[in-house]
Amino acid sequence: MKKLTSYFFPLGHSDLIFQFARRDIEAKYRQSWLGMAWLLLAPLLMLTIYTLVFRHIFQVRWAPPEEGNLAFALRLYTGLLIFNFFAECINRAPSLMLEQPHLIKKVVFPLEILPWATVLSAGVQLLIGACILLTLHLIGLGSIPLSALALPLVWLPLLPLCLGMAWLLSAVGLFIRDIGQIVSLTMSALVFISPVFFPVEVLPAKVQEWMWLNPLAPIMTQTRTVLLQGQWPDWGQFALSFGVCTLIAVIGAVVFNRLREGFSDVI
Repeated sequence: MKKLTSYFFPLGHSDLIFQFARRDIEAKYRQSWLGMAWLLLAPLLMLTIYTLVFRHIFQVRWAPPEEGNLAFALRLYTGLLIFNFFAECINRAPSLMLEQPHLIKKVVFPLEILPWATVLSAGVQLLIGACILLTLHLIGLGSIPLSALALPLVWLPLLPLCLGMAWLLSAVGLFIRDIGQIVSLTMSALVFISPVFFPVEVLPAKVQEWMWLNPLAPIMTQTRTVLLQGQWPDWGQFALSFGVCTLIAVIGAVVFNRLREGFSDVI
């Protein structure tokens, strides 16, 4: 059995991972007029539209009634930023192996790096979104709290979470082609049952307990804590979140490793 350490520490294939990630980004914007400018324009447009709809049409109120549009937009955008990164990785996962049949035929090719490339590609958009988030915070609220330094750490559980789900879904999706449709429907529902448009605290106590089973919930909540409330993260909650996401990554890697021998038979 192939050692699972190569799944989590693919240092020997870093060049390949960067090449595939760059290819994904370039392919996504190659035929568009504005090209890479969409990496900046898309999140700004998304932020404007969601703020208009939820703040002024649906009259959603997040915290104090006197909260301004920008403060509301930042609360909303933190959740959307994390969810969109997760959705970008997960929606692609079921077809990840199906898109690379020529690589599956190559016995020596490290197929396990393909989810790494997907995560890295989506990570570029996450990084740009984070820069927008911090810039708007600085312009609108006058300063960035010191606790924002913990933001990379708060987002760290996203890495094993997305990798694990990508390994799992890309392997199973090769044998069960309906997985792609199921994932698409699930992600459409998940955006509304994750704390993207509302804080966990407004839910009834019993519902909150179930909400924490969603691995995105603590990450979104902790992001708002360190950036918008100026508080350091709850380290106990962070450790639990990272532990759960790491367990998901291990499960995904084990499933991928066991099924990979049959990839060439079903491609």
